[in-house]
Amino acid sequence: MNYKSKDLKEMANAVRAWAVNAVRVAGSGHIGIVLGAADIITVVYANYIRRGRDRFVLSPGHGSALLYAVLKLAGYNVGNLNAFRRVGGLPGHPEFGIDGVDATTGPLGNGVGNAVGMAVAEKRKQTDSMIYCLCSDGDLMEGVANEAIAFAGQYQLDNLVLLWDDNGVSIDGSALVDFNVPARMMAAGWRVYSVDGNDVAQINRALYNARRVKGPVFIQCKTEIGFGSSVAGTNKAHGLAISDKEMESLGQMFASATGDDLWRNVAMEQTATVLSEKSLYLPNVTMPVVEAEVSTRELSAIYLDELLRAGADVVGGSADLGGSTGARVAASVDIIPGDFKGNYINYGVREAAMAAIMNGMAISGLRVYGSTFLVFSDYMRPNIRLAALSKLPVVFVFSHDSVAVGEDGPTHQPVEQLASLRLIPNLNVFRPCNVPEIMYSWRRALTQKDKPTAIILSRQKFKQISTPLGADFDCGAYVIHSAKSVRVAATILATGSEVPLAIEVAKKLGSDVQVVSVISVADFRRQKPEYKQQILRGFVVAIEAAASAPWFEFADAVVGIDDLVCRVQGNRFITKWALTQMQLWQI
Repeated sequence: MNYKSKDLKEMANAVRAWAVNAVRVAGSGHIGIVLGAADIITVVYANYIRRGRDRFVLSPGHGSALLYAVLKLAGYNVGNLNAFRRVGGLPGHPEFGIDGVDATTGPLGNGVGNAVGMAVAEKRKQTDSMIYCLCSDGDLMEGVANEAIAFAGQYQLDNLVLLWDDNGVSIDGSALVDFNVPARMMAAGWRVYSVDGNDVAQINRALYNARRVKGPVFIQCKTEIGFGSSVAGTNKAHGLAISDKEMESLGQMFASATGDDLWRNVAMEQTATVLSEKSLYLPNVTMPVVEAEVSTRELSAIYLDELLRAGADVVGGSADLGGSTGARVAASVDIIPGDFKGNYINYGVREAAMAAIMNGMAISGLRVYGSTFLVFSDYMRPNIRLAALSKLPVVFVFSHDSVAVGEDGPTHQPVEQLASLRLIPNLNVFRPCNVPEIMYSWRRALTQKDKPTAIILSRQKFKQISTPLGADFDCGAYVIHSAKSVRVAATILATGSEVPLAIEVAKKLGSDVQVVSVISVADFRRQKPEYKQQILRGFVVAIEAAASAPWFEFADAVVGIDDLVCRVQGNRFITKWALTQMQLWQI
């Protein structure tokens, strides 16, 4: 049903009343966007969202009360709005998994990237789905949003509509957006409409036209923050700068029985279309025998190429480094504007947007991977964290994993990145050292259903070490080089390119030293004490071309890049000799 302006106004006021009441009961929240942007979200949900087919992303997540209110009225099962901002209730920023919430957008700007990813996914799936995203002044100041906007223009995403809540106000005063945002959007390849954001007829007309445009559409909606309140149009309206009495008065002023009834009609009219997602076809492929010195990025590329050739329906990409990371292989077929049937995306030099876009694609049911150098994971961290929070099985491929990148200098030599990625809850982090570990890392990543994965790969070539028969990778760590004697005096823990180095050191130390390959610190941490005791025998030394401190969870001494630290708890001779043999930075 296409609701007319009079009805839409009543419905928007009902949304305001419900959202204001939620904020008032919570005693905290953001009233400005609730009052200012209610007309925008009402028109979208009343006249355009086809439940189960189209998606809506709220990029300014602080406006969650607005989203929860419209979802509640439209018949989604969001629970009790009186539980807004309560422990165990509706969180202050929307979380993926709540009925009707299509993305955990988190920090400003990321929702724009999520929406772009959803639009790419629907193009590749060849559906007629539309993606609508509400953004704020703050979103448009963030770099990640601008990266995603440029990408969407390049790929001519005509199933994407971005609505700008243009109230000209941010927390500290006037919003410091570009002097001419519409001109910038047009320069980026978007069709631009400008409307009064509190005029439902103008909003409706622009959204109607948006579905008939070749390319992404940007609708500038000029609004008044805190519309109807005593602080309307000021930065005080952003948060909760009005009294409880005024909040109650606003709720009563905007309450609309007619609007509530019309929303009930929307709820009854909407038949949720559940689109079945096909399961990932992941063929069993073999790797050629590799005996020469080789980098793990090369091994990863070989395995990935075999998977794609065998028909794995995985969409990859890179931030302009596909050749260097091994993400773009012979079997890769470029996705280009107008043709989304391929399996590879060149994101351009846009690491932050790449991560946000991949999250959006994963939400829409695609299995995706994206790659760059490990040191550039810093650009992507917010969306790696959001992928983990949202339980999205995205695969992040990071090559050039240590100071062995050498001549590029310290700015490109990662040190703390490995440790910081391992600190993110619900993120798999694998640093493989050979062919079996590469295959395991990829298969685990692509069969994972509820968490993202980071695969850490080397640029430098190193000697291939065979994995013993019966090694259990699921345990996170296993003995790759056994001691020759029954009594193990020392254990060396290593990952990735440091495993061959550790074995050379063990051979020099003697027959009573073993080496353990730790493919996943998190998986090893989860093991029972009995298994850990079986692995961590004698004096334990960890070596890794990265930050040293985290390894003291398992080791007595650590050789890292940031420092050479030794905590002596055993044989001083073994400790001293082991450390002097590990010339780690002479790679």
